Amino acid sequence: MIEFDVVKERLGTMHEGLAEMRGYLDVDNRRTILGELEARAAQPDFWDDQNAAKEVIGKTNAQRAFVKPFDELTRLIEDGEVMLELAEAEDEGEQRQQALADLEQTLDRADVMMAKLRMQSLLGGKLDACNAYLTLHSGAGGTESCDWADMLFRMYRMYCEDNGFEVEVLDFQPGDEAGIKSVTFLVSGSYAYGYLKAERGVHRLVRISPFDANKRRHTSFVSLDVVAELSDEIEVEIRDEDLRIDTYRSGGAGGQHVNKTDSAVRLTHLETGIVVAVQSERSQHKNKSRAMSMLKAKLYEYYEDKKRKEMERFYGEKGEIAWGSQIRSYVFQPYTMVKDHRTDEQTSNVQAVMDGQIQPFIEAYLRQNAQKA
Repeated sequence: MIEFDVVKERLGTMHEGLAEMRGYLDVDNRRTILGELEARAAQPDFWDDQNAAKEVIGKTNAQRAFVKPFDELTRLIEDGEVMLELAEAEDEGEQRQQALADLEQTLDRADVMMAKLRMQSLLGGKLDACNAYLTLHSGAGGTESCDWADMLFRMYRMYCEDNGFEVEVLDFQPGDEAGIKSVTFLVSGSYAYGYLKAERGVHRLVRISPFDANKRRHTSFVSLDVVAELSDEIEVEIRDEDLRIDTYRSGGAGGQHVNKTDSAVRLTHLETGIVVAVQSERSQHKNKSRAMSMLKAKLYEYYEDKKRKEMERFYGEKGEIAWGSQIRSYVFQPYTMVKDHRTDEQTSNVQAVMDGQIQPFIEAYLRQNAQKA
């Protein structure tokens, strides 16, 4: 039996939450900014300067990511008001119970949307609204580690797909026997970096190895580096004398897909030792341009890390992809558990996590960081 007064009180609480959210999300100001940006995008000469146009589109998407769901939430709660009036008009009995059940479903949807907006409100960092470059590197564990990198790559692709992010592979180095040595991919979408920065660090796997005839338990490590794709407004100096440029033949599926020219580009920043590679385009010029953008992003993050002295927190003092430096452990045997060592968030549903359901870990990290701020 659904109590009318209980549902009415729940709707009232949501109204209060919506009013509070309008304030701390600064929705009215965001709506004004969004209108100005959309007006600029409507100008006939908007695409004359493509870089400037992309900047405007990025800023527009960042504002719309708050305004659009807030408006949808408002509509849901307004629909709830109408549904409450219809339920109140019904006599006690089956029809009123059905009306209240429909209202509860609407309020459940509103609850989910409100929780997501609250979480998004924690993304106030300078680069949080940006796209993100992710690089997975296999570490200690040989073939096991390469297979683990492949599993994590699948996990992140599924997470991105479920959350409306686009994934583009920029560089891919297969393992000698199986899996992936390293893969770099661009994740595009509103607040991609804001969410995925929580995943930066070393990920540890414990399982019975499918590559071990004796079925022994193995421990494998893979590091994930996450940096924001920077806008042209942020300048990072890269001197020619600090740069080594190598070209090589990009990999392919074989046959007509094999690239016959040295179009892949690898950039090495000699001062820091940072290396980036891109082979996704057929044109060497385009690959170099994308590699420069990625190097700029990694250098920015490197210098920011240096200022904050945060490299130890993410990778350990020597930056080793090995025991003791992991941020999260995934245990398949002798029991099942995924545990984040920074927040203590954990679950026994390993399969769900490997299918991309990592949002609870990301939210726990964002909440913890918000409390420290």
